[in-house]
Formats: sequence, structure tokens, C-alpha cells
Amino acid sequence: MGQQAAQPSGTPGGGRNSQDSRGWVAGGVMFAAVLMLCSGILAVLQGIAAVAENEVYTRIGTYVYELNLTGWGWIHIVLGALVALTGAGLLKGRTWARFAGLLLVSLSLLAQFLFLPYSPFWSILLMAIDVFVIWALASSLDDPGSRTTAS
Repeated sequence: MGQQAAQPSGTPGGGRNSQDSRGWVAGGVMFAAVLMLCSGILAVLQGIAAVAENEVYTRIGTYVYELNLTGWGWIHIVLGALVALTGAGLLKGRTWARFAGLLLVSLSLLAQFLFLPYSPFWSILLMAIDVFVIWALASSLDDPGSRTTAS
């Protein structure tokens, strides 16, 4: 009777162990990478539609962050391409892609916010995706299993 029953997981009290946590974080990063790839491609297409000036976006009156549609289109094309390339880097497991992803997706979030008057629903949708990607990449940096330690 002096022996304890084996716990179902590797931590006292039967909670989730660090192996489960690392798998969950890695899955979140993988999903964020796929979202970055998709939202980057969609931003490029959004930019092409703005540059083409073919009545996809309505002209608005006076706006504080006034920039013509061609300017916004080029911003979306360049930023979207960089976000998509960084998402591909994340899928390949590149370390630099996490930090670059945080920077680029934050810029994408700002660009979508400033583009709200032209396409409110789409901008809000992409902003929500950007917030999730930022959360997933930032939470993966807190995971002790995602970094190597010098021992």
C-alpha cells in the first residue's frame, strides 16, 4: 500500500505535461504559418484590385489617412508578398520567420486598419486573422521547448 498509483501524464496531479504543451504551440505556429501564406496572397490580390482601379473599391471623400487607391494597392502588394514569403519560411521551420512574422503581420494589421473605409468587412476579417497570427507567434516564443538552451 506504500506505492502510489502511476499518474496518467508526466506531471504531478495528472495535468498536461510539457510535451503536450509543445505540440499545441507547434500546431498553433503551423496554423499561423498557413494563415500568413493565405492572407499574404489575399493581400496581394487586394492590392492588384486597388491598383487596377476597376471600381472594386468605392471612392471615399475626405479621409485622415488619405492615399490614392494605387498607393494603397502597392502597399498591399508588397506587404502581402512579404507576409506570404515569411509564412512559407515558418512552414519550413526557419527561426528568423517568427520574428519577421511578428513585425510584418503587425504592419499588415495597421495597413488593414488604415484601409477600413475602402473595404470595412474585408479589413476587419484580415485584422482578426492578423491578431490570431500575432498571438500564435508570440505565444510560441514563450514556450521553453521552442528554444535551445546551452547546457
